[in-house]
Amino acid sequence: MNGKDTRRDYAQELADANVPEHLREWLSDWGVGALVAKLGIVFEELTAERSVATMPVAGNTQVAGILHGGASAALAETLGSFAATLHAGEGRIAMGVDLNATHHRPAASGLVRGVCTALQLGRNLTSHEIVISDSDGRRVCTARITNLLRDL
Repeated sequence: MNGKDTRRDYAQELADANVPEHLREWLSDWGVGALVAKLGIVFEELTAERSVATMPVAGNTQVAGILHGGASAALAETLGSFAATLHAGEGRIAMGVDLNATHHRPAASGLVRGVCTALQLGRNLTSHEIVISDSDGRRVCTARITNLLRDL
């Protein structure tokens, strides 16, 4: 503390996650979150209606060497929560109130890609569906998230 600004500089974290330039100033106080960085999630597209990101399987596996279901759920929640936050707008925050995920097949290598599509964008609630596919385009997981939107 000692009179120094203790706010962390998230510029590099936002750049590493490929957050679009026009959103970086808005997210500069929060970054992308430690888990997003640890999982290696990289955004390809980021809007309230549609968000896309990739995540490596390597480093995110369970004991059998396949993608951990919790990593898929974290990717889904990341995409849905970022999309909901963008819909909420500045001065508001999205808080996940429900997440469910169905795991269809294992992924053992390469990248998985999550595509998040808005189902409902309301004033106080949003719902998004997230489809996670392996590098061959096969569906690995289908998830749905509902977020509550609140003022900061």
